[in-house]
Amino acid sequence: MATPTSGGITAYSVKTKTKNVPMLDPTIDIKSGRYIATGKDAAGNKMSAIMSKATAEGHIASGAAKKGSGW
Repeated sequence: MATPTSGGITAYSVKTKTKNVPMLDPTIDIKSGRYIATGKDAAGNKMSAIMSKATAEGHIASGAAKKGSGW
């Protein structure tokens, strides 16, 4: 689950098995009615996080993420 910390999106990294890894250059898409943030971590590994509509709109309004497809 995506959690807002210091204005950025954090997620679980499956590859490194660590929690609350900051996501770099996230893009929020809407797929099947779900808001999904996709981006990369500092090592270049792909990451994604599912979030609510309110959380997604908050990240976009603060400038922490940009809109993707489906809006």
